[in-house]
Amino acid sequence: MAPLTALAENMAFHRRTQLAGTAVAVAPARERLIVALDFPDAKAALALIDRLEGATSWLKVGLELYIASGNSLITELQQRGFSIFLDLKLHDIPNTVGSAVCAAGSLGVNLLTVHAAGGTEMLTAAVQAAAESGLGILAVTVLTSIDDLQLEATGVTGGAGAQVEKLAGLAMRCGVQGLVCSPVEIPRLRSQLGGDPLLVIPGIRPEGAVLGDQRRVATPGTAIAAGASYLVVGRPITRAVDPGAAARAILAEMQGASGLG
Repeated sequence: MAPLTALAENMAFHRRTQLAGTAVAVAPARERLIVALDFPDAKAALALIDRLEGATSWLKVGLELYIASGNSLITELQQRGFSIFLDLKLHDIPNTVGSAVCAAGSLGVNLLTVHAAGGTEMLTAAVQAAAESGLGILAVTVLTSIDDLQLEATGVTGGAGAQVEKLAGLAMRCGVQGLVCSPVEIPRLRSQLGGDPLLVIPGIRPEGAVLGDQRRVATPGTAIAAGASYLVVGRPITRAVDPGAAARAILAEMQGASGLG
């Protein structure tokens, strides 16, 4: 494998500094809010970014937008100074996932998701493939749209909470930097795993917001107070009449929960 260039080494170091859970816990709220760009194309996504008025330094690019707009959008967002959470939820054989992680690392993105249910070999392959670039691997436990009844229909008994804890333990033993889980599971995971792992939390809904297809949710303040590292927020911001104002309201609630700057 060719040695890293000086620029690549600097990028890798910067990315690793963002993956220390205890350091994230004292970062300003703006650096802990990830706005989910759940849009069908780059034009719509960039239009939304222009309306955020500097409320965040992080953006999430999911499967729909990445398939539609590809690496050119990632480059555009990076040139605008954003850190990128590439939420592809990889779940395949270990060799395929390892190769995909290498490709993502070469893009310079900061965080990438894989499914914890992919098992030990797949998770280990992802972690090993990410090591040189400094890309942070997050393991998705149980989707926030799934409740106990839906989980049982897939053959998993014992409830979502127990399954999250089981998959979280497996993923951390494989060396991932953090987990994606619902806000409901934060207290148990912090008790189980301590303060070091990143806990990246979707399912965030301000008080009175429409739940949509989310089932296991919490307010921004509740999630931060419980020990969330990052909050991922989509529709409450992106579908707001004034996205910048909606983002600032969420930041204010995050700040009030833990004294963040």
